[in-house]
Amino acid sequence: MRSDSVKVGLERAPHRSLFKALGLTEEEINRPLIGIVNAKSQIVPGHMHLDQITAAVKTGVAMAGGTPIEFPAIGVCDGIAMGHIGMHYSLPTRELIADSIEAMVLAHGFDGLVLVPNCDKIVPGMLMAAARLDIPAIVVSGGPMLKGRIGEKEISVTDIFEAVGAYKAGKLSDQELTAYEDGACPSCGSCSGMFTANSMNCLTEALGMALPGNGTIPAVYSARLRLAKATGMRIMELVKKDIRPRMILTPDAFHNALSVDMALGCSTNSMLHLAAIAYEAGVQFDLDQVNALSAQTPNLCRLAPAGRHFVEDLYAAGGIPAVMKELSRKGLLKEDCLTVTGQSVGANIAAAENLNPNVIRPVDQPYAPTGGIAVLRGNLAPNGSVVKRSAVAEAMLVHEGPARVFDSEDAAVQAILAGEIRKGDVVVIRYEGPRGGPGMREMLMPTSVLAGMGLDAEVALITDGRFSGATRGASIGHVSPEAAEGGPIAFVRDGDRIAIDMIKGTLTLKVDAAELERRKEGWTAPPPKINRGYLARYARFVSSASEGAVLKG
Repeated sequence: MRSDSVKVGLERAPHRSLFKALGLTEEEINRPLIGIVNAKSQIVPGHMHLDQITAAVKTGVAMAGGTPIEFPAIGVCDGIAMGHIGMHYSLPTRELIADSIEAMVLAHGFDGLVLVPNCDKIVPGMLMAAARLDIPAIVVSGGPMLKGRIGEKEISVTDIFEAVGAYKAGKLSDQELTAYEDGACPSCGSCSGMFTANSMNCLTEALGMALPGNGTIPAVYSARLRLAKATGMRIMELVKKDIRPRMILTPDAFHNALSVDMALGCSTNSMLHLAAIAYEAGVQFDLDQVNALSAQTPNLCRLAPAGRHFVEDLYAAGGIPAVMKELSRKGLLKEDCLTVTGQSVGANIAAAENLNPNVIRPVDQPYAPTGGIAVLRGNLAPNGSVVKRSAVAEAMLVHEGPARVFDSEDAAVQAILAGEIRKGDVVVIRYEGPRGGPGMREMLMPTSVLAGMGLDAEVALITDGRFSGATRGASIGHVSPEAAEGGPIAFVRDGDRIAIDMIKGTLTLKVDAAELERRKEGWTAPPPKINRGYLARYARFVSSASEGAVLKG
C-alpha cells in the first residue's frame, strides 16, 4: 500500500504514535488510508451540506474495509464574489485547490482519494489534483439545487441577476424584485441550471471519474446520500485493483466529455476546465477539436439559461446516462473507455433510458444539429474565443455593429446601467483576462443587466475575460491573446466595426492590418489592478485562456 511509507517498519513508530493520537486503532492504521477531501463551508450554498455527503462517504469506506480520513478544501461562491474584487480570486482558487490536495496527499501517504466538491472551480481543481497525483480517486459532488418558483413560474439564480436589469428599466417593482430574491435559490446545492458547477459535475460522469447520477441527483434527495456511500465503497475497489485517474482520463475520455458538453449546452467555462484537467493528465487539448466535435454533435438539451428546464428535470429524464445513450445511437461516444465503475462507458449506459424527450431530445430530433459551444477565430481572436451558442438568440448568431470599448467590467456595467448602450452595439470589455484581470473575472452582471433590460437579443459582448455559466445572449469570452499580452483586442477603438458569425465560427475586427500595426506603436500594458499577494504571483505564471489558464513555470 502507498500508506506503508508512513506506517510500516521500526522507523515509523513515531508516525504510528501520531496516528494513535488521532484515535485510530491498530486495525484502522493497518487498513488502506483513504483521504476524503471535503469542500464544506458555511459561505457557499452548494457546500453547506457537504458534511452530510462526507459522512456518508466515510460510512461507505468503512463498510468496505478502509479507514476514511477527512481534510478540507477551500471554495469561492461565484455568485457572492460576482461584481467586485472577489471575482478576481475565483478562477485562481482552482490552482490553490489542486496544489493543496497534492501537498496533503504526498505529505500523508494516502492510498486513495474521494473528492467531495460541488461548485465551479472546486470540481476541476480536485480533478486536476487527481490527474496530477495519479492515485486511485473518485468524485461525488453535493448535487444540484432545486429550481426556484414565483407562483407558477420556475426560476433560477439567472433570473434574479436579470431582475436587477429589469428593475433598472422600470419593469419590476420593489415587491417583485424581493420575490425573485426570496425565490430564486430555494435549497442547498449547486445553482439549478446548466451553469458551470453543474456542467462540471455532469462532465465528471462523462469523463468516467464519478458514478452515474453524480451530475444530476438533487442535493436534497436521499439518493445523493446513497450515492455517496456507494462512492465510498467503490474507492476501495479502485485501490484494490489500482485503477488510477490517468487510466481513465485518456484522449477518448475527453472526446466523450466534449460530446456530452455539446449535447447538454454546458458553460463556456468548461473549455477552461477540461483543458486544465487534460494538461494535468498529459492529454493534448486544443480548441480546434472543440469545433470539430461541435460540428458533428447535436444539441439535445436546453437547460437554464438556454431554456426553461433545470438539472432536476434532467435527472428525472434519465440524467447523463440517458444523454450518453442518445449520443451512442449515432456512434458519437468512445464506448470502450474505462470508468470508476470498473466497467466501460458502454456497459454503464446499456440500460439507460430517455424518460422525457422534451428535456432530452432524441438524437435524430435535436434542438440544433451542432453543439452548444462554438469556438470563434479571426483577426480579433487569433488563438480563439468561446461562446455558448445554444444560449444565443437566432438573430444574433450573425451580427455586425460598432464597438463600445471598456477597459474593465466595472466601467461597462456603469455604462449599461446609465443607458449608454444602444441596440446593435458590440460591447468590448478588455484587460480582464487571466493575466490582465488578474484572474479572468466571470461577468454575469453586464450580461444579466442587458438581458433584464431586454437588450440581450440586440447587443453583443466580447471580452478577454469570461462569462458565467448562467449567462445567456451573444457573450463571447476567452478572447486570446488577451489585451494584457498585446492581443488585438487591446487595439480596438470606439466605433470600429466588429463582425460576428457563430455559424462560420469567425470574429472579425474590420480594421485593416496596417492601421492595427500603427495603433500598436508605443503601446504598453496598463499596470495590474492587483499587484500584491497571491494574484500578483498568479499573473506572472498563468497561461492563456486558450491553454486553460493553467500555471506554468
